[in-house]
Amino acid sequence: MKRKLTCLLAALGVLLMTGTAMAHFMMVYTPEIALSEGKDLDMRIVFTHPAEAGHTMDMGGVQEFYVVKQRGDAAPKKVDMKPYLKEITWKNPGSSNKAYSAVIPKKEVRSMGDYVFVMKPGYYHEDEEGIYMQQITKLIVNVGGLPGNWAEPVGLPCEIVPLIKPYGIWTGNVFKAQVLSEGKPVAGAEVEVEYMSHMPDLKANALPEKSSVEYPHDSLITQTIFSDAGGYITFGVPKAGWWGFAALGVGPETQHDGKEMSQDAVIWIKAVDMK
Repeated sequence: MKRKLTCLLAALGVLLMTGTAMAHFMMVYTPEIALSEGKDLDMRIVFTHPAEAGHTMDMGGVQEFYVVKQRGDAAPKKVDMKPYLKEITWKNPGSSNKAYSAVIPKKEVRSMGDYVFVMKPGYYHEDEEGIYMQQITKLIVNVGGLPGNWAEPVGLPCEIVPLIKPYGIWTGNVFKAQVLSEGKPVAGAEVEVEYMSHMPDLKANALPEKSSVEYPHDSLITQTIFSDAGGYITFGVPKAGWWGFAALGVGPETQHDGKEMSQDAVIWIKAVDMK
């Protein structure tokens, strides 16, 4: 009996650790990604738990932060955005840590078309699991409704490539995308999905305690889907707002500083209600 109880407790511990790891999300946020015209973009970059306003983590600095611009049929242009970064302290209820703000000036997003923002952080060490994490994140902004390179790979070590405009989604649409590692489709990739139920307060640099969603069961906080044989994922979007997708451990880097590492691909989309 004692042995059975010990095994049960050990299994429960693994489940709890997995649930904790599942909630980690790199958040690259600006209030609106479908713009009528170019304007300054007030952005926040935080490694946190957007569905629960939970623990905020030190992302380990920023290796790269850039935008890939494309207007119409013109060739994409990559522009470094790191000079606009400013280190801040992000505060959630019961937690605070280092994060970044960036005010991207209008001159960088003044033309019609797509702007694919890419944030490649440093390495976060998850003490409970003894592993490192790195979440390479994309956020696609459109100006003026003229589509550009939103459906094209950026050439990242790992990425999620949308097959529906991530800035042009009605509530109830089906989001479809392809998971890539070094440009090749990843079959059977585990992809976690979270809703941003605590909207960022850019003045306070914080997630508020009050949630816009009541979760009746923990399984609905972070949902999990798997890519098919071609690396494709589909997800019915049930609610307006921000949705994050994280493909876990699909990157080519599997170790850092002599320890296991999960190199993840993240993308954020925004859905709106039809009126």
